[in-house]
Amino acid sequence: MDKWQQFLITEKKKTKKKKPARKSGAGLERSLKWFLDTGPQKKGGYPKKRRPNFRGKKFNDISAPPGAPGGLEEEVDMETFDKQPELEPHIFRGDVMKPKIRKRLLKIVEDFLEGLKIEVNPLDIRLTGSLANYNWSNYSDIDLHIIVDFAPIGENEELVKAYFNAARMNWNNKHDIKVHGYEVEIYVESAHEEHVASGLYSLTDRLWLQEPDPAQVEIDHATAHKKSDDILSQINLIERFALQKPKSAKKSIDRLKAKIRRLRRVGLKSTQAEFSAENVAFKILRRDGALDRLEDMKNNVYDILMSMENKNEV
Repeated sequence: MDKWQQFLITEKKKTKKKKPARKSGAGLERSLKWFLDTGPQKKGGYPKKRRPNFRGKKFNDISAPPGAPGGLEEEVDMETFDKQPELEPHIFRGDVMKPKIRKRLLKIVEDFLEGLKIEVNPLDIRLTGSLANYNWSNYSDIDLHIIVDFAPIGENEELVKAYFNAARMNWNNKHDIKVHGYEVEIYVESAHEEHVASGLYSLTDRLWLQEPDPAQVEIDHATAHKKSDDILSQINLIERFALQKPKSAKKSIDRLKAKIRRLRRVGLKSTQAEFSAENVAFKILRRDGALDRLEDMKNNVYDILMSMENKNEV
């Protein structure tokens, strides 16, 4: 019996309500279409609510929302990236996650999985990010990664990944769950996907897969600000001509988004991982609302390019 099923047996509250069986790979495309389409759901689920519209989004562009609310004029406090003397005491007792916190987080994951249209038996549930390290702050999120073997679900790994991306984005958009003030964010990760992190905690096994080292927390604030300022200046420049030259703006936006993805990827793969200047620059942009501005511009430019104003236009 796998670890997840053992957890459900030992810790899940028993219920007499029988739940319908869910399909796996065969219905994956129909399930994905359910997330992509808009309009009220005809059967089951949430009949009086509209599902979010994911049309026009590339699934590899779907990312976590900003870690904290921030206006465009908000000044990012670099002290929030500094090293803390201990792991977050509301989450951990020493270096072990508090039992009540662990149980609540696993219950959230269980509810997320129960809402899926396919059967999923995760291999592990992991906490990563700043709350699994010594650089946590009031901007931190509880980043829960559900580790899943994609192969039994479907042969097309990209389709499986797209389904999970849509499902977790739908969940994150519908729920605003906070644990001791920290927003809970859910991710679904392939068991074969490399995850580089200087702090990685298994909720399933109650142990560190990668124990964080406070001595390794060293952040180059000046370089991080230099990199974020460079990207911010490009966003501001594109914003000036986006509506007048949408084709040029689209090309510039796509190029800049690719650059930002490379920036973070390089940082996370470096020896400093989360504490690299590249990753901190990404977080500065996210907290300052710059990434939201760029995404809004992308959507506005797309709408302009796809619109037809002349009624006689064929």
